[in-house]
Amino acid sequence: MSHEDKGKNFYLEMDGAMSYPIVWVNGKIVGGWPYGYNSFQLDLTPYMNVGDNQVAIRLDNPNESSRWYPGGGIYRDVWLITVASTHVGQWGTFITSRDVSARSATLDLAVEVQNNGDTKSKIDVTTDVHEYDAKTGQIGAKVAAFPQYTVLVAAGKTASHTTTTAVKKPLLWGPPPFQTPNLYMAVTKLHSGSQVIDTFETRFGIRTFAYEPNKGLIVNGEHIPIRGTNQHHDIGALGAAYNHRAQQRHLDILQSFGSNAIRMSHNPPAPGLMDLADEMGFLVMDEIFDCWVLGKTTNDFHLIFPDWHEPDLRAFIRRDRNHPSIFVWSVGNEVGEQQTGDDGAKVAQELVDIAHDMDPTRPVTASMNSAHPNQPFPVVMDVLSLNYQGQGIRDTPNYSQLGGIGTPPAYPAFHGNFSRKMLESSESASALSSRGTFIFPVLEQGDSAPVNDTSGGNSTTFQVSAYELYSADYGSSADKEFRSLDQNPYVAGEFVWTGWDYLGEPTPYNVRSSYSGIVDLAGFPKERFYIYQSRWQPDLRMAHILPHWTWPDRAGKVTPVHVFSSGDEAELFVNGKSQGRQTKEPLTYRFRWDKVVYHPGELHVVTYKDGKVWAKDTVQTAGEPARLRLTADRSKITADGLDLSYLSVEVLDHQGRFVPQATNAITFSVSGAGQLVATDNGDPSDYVSFPSPKRHAYSGRALAIVKGEKGQPGKVVVEASADGLASSKVTLHTIS
Repeated sequence: MSHEDKGKNFYLEMDGAMSYPIVWVNGKIVGGWPYGYNSFQLDLTPYMNVGDNQVAIRLDNPNESSRWYPGGGIYRDVWLITVASTHVGQWGTFITSRDVSARSATLDLAVEVQNNGDTKSKIDVTTDVHEYDAKTGQIGAKVAAFPQYTVLVAAGKTASHTTTTAVKKPLLWGPPPFQTPNLYMAVTKLHSGSQVIDTFETRFGIRTFAYEPNKGLIVNGEHIPIRGTNQHHDIGALGAAYNHRAQQRHLDILQSFGSNAIRMSHNPPAPGLMDLADEMGFLVMDEIFDCWVLGKTTNDFHLIFPDWHEPDLRAFIRRDRNHPSIFVWSVGNEVGEQQTGDDGAKVAQELVDIAHDMDPTRPVTASMNSAHPNQPFPVVMDVLSLNYQGQGIRDTPNYSQLGGIGTPPAYPAFHGNFSRKMLESSESASALSSRGTFIFPVLEQGDSAPVNDTSGGNSTTFQVSAYELYSADYGSSADKEFRSLDQNPYVAGEFVWTGWDYLGEPTPYNVRSSYSGIVDLAGFPKERFYIYQSRWQPDLRMAHILPHWTWPDRAGKVTPVHVFSSGDEAELFVNGKSQGRQTKEPLTYRFRWDKVVYHPGELHVVTYKDGKVWAKDTVQTAGEPARLRLTADRSKITADGLDLSYLSVEVLDHQGRFVPQATNAITFSVSGAGQLVATDNGDPSDYVSFPSPKRHAYSGRALAIVKGEKGQPGKVVVEASADGLASSKVTLHTIS
């Protein structure tokens, strides 16, 4: 601390630290915050000395503290903030919009001014509203100003004041592709006399949400079906430490198959992820707790719930409430209190009331996997969020041999009992698969079955068939969930479990990571990617054949062929011979030719829509592996030690055809102004350490993640090599 800074306030703000962080300054304890996902701020001022100061942070991450991989340590950003003794408080603005039309929108802004000084402060407060360009991070033209006002703040106190202004011809925030996620920036300044003593920026968006019981979510007057996925906080091979480019890639890939929404399961996300959701136009179900008083693991949040649920919930909403992407708050996931009658509903009501107090503009929910429509728990909720029971749990013949409770499809009963509440599926499907791995025989009766060694699974290789017909015992295939939604069109939409494979919580095998993603842990699309794309992007001309057509041990054997397409008719050809033209029947979501006999050569499909050719796809039999092909998602990255390039390698034969079953051992090397961060291949059973430069291809693919050296712009050469195969190189450029 310099002599010039004496008299100012110093804060340590942590976006999250796993877990139970405790902070000392110069050997004196300052405080802490036990919940590892929440952001918090500590006032260091009383402990600071002029000159050097020592800040120490201790964390403790106990075993059995989570059902999934929580990470550990200081895994999100940490900020040291220096401000005048009178300043805008932490997350001290709240801006809302009303009376929104094409001509104007009314904005209400509350500003909290905090005075930590020894004397009363007289402060003039001004706030201007500007357009904001999220792509460049630049503040644009001024479009409105809130009235200036003066506030007297007593020593050691906080004063709050609300003002109102209007924006003409507002640019609305909304989810693409039908709307645009426009953003604004409110710049608040505190003036003491002629001096500006604090400047505080609030990014926000103008939009309207309506929650229609018989239709779903209405955004800016337009019905927007929720096409969402659940998002755990890890970023695959990089672990749980937040990286902005890695999270951006996650969302890019989700959008590429038509997703428009994210459920933050089941904890406060990193602030940077919320910023990306705003910028990219994702709708967000922002969730805070996985358990309440009744725990799920030995050392999870239930240990501190009695003391910390209120400060955690208030901090969570206060931090995130200016994000236009959030359409609902979730205060719990599958909590045990669903089944404790009035006692559980009382806990739920307390949390809902706190959320309403912090933000009266949004509804509150909690995800229910066992609450029934005649029980008190759902009565408390503003929005009804069902996990799996909407589509039915173990309710079809293929699941009848399983233990556990069977639940008929619950959408009609909940809609009937709560006809004034919007209903959504907060966890749907939980389909399971391994990318590019196909297991025979293939399910013939129905389109959804649980995984076991006689039904799409192999407990020796720890893989699940990619025919995308198999699920967790309590789940269903995408087909079954789609049918349930189409039969109950009042449901607002779904959040699929999950968008990406994630670390920990593996089902059905005890391996490194999950099987539930539409995308594998490395970011490679599974076959399921294409069934969601066909449904969520109905105007996209696409067709996708499965399986691959390289089966040296299946000559003459029945090898079913399925096609996902946004078309309504399809004709399949095997080596030029038609296998028949099919029409997609109502409540079916794939084309199936289940009696195709394998002969090497070529599969070709032509799909049609409204009688006209729509899209085509071709798959050919590959030869032996001959060479590698390395491609980068970005050839230019920033030389800041944080920006990343993701490089995918494919194994090809002599004719350049992809070899779908290749498992060659690949070595990645990096030279120049960069370094290898991690490798992966998307195989849930691969225990090779992520930083390893050597990685076997899985189903013909592997991944390398490369960053530039901080402050050293230049060329980076990445090479992928394997014994007996032609290698491949890519040159990247890191820039200042």
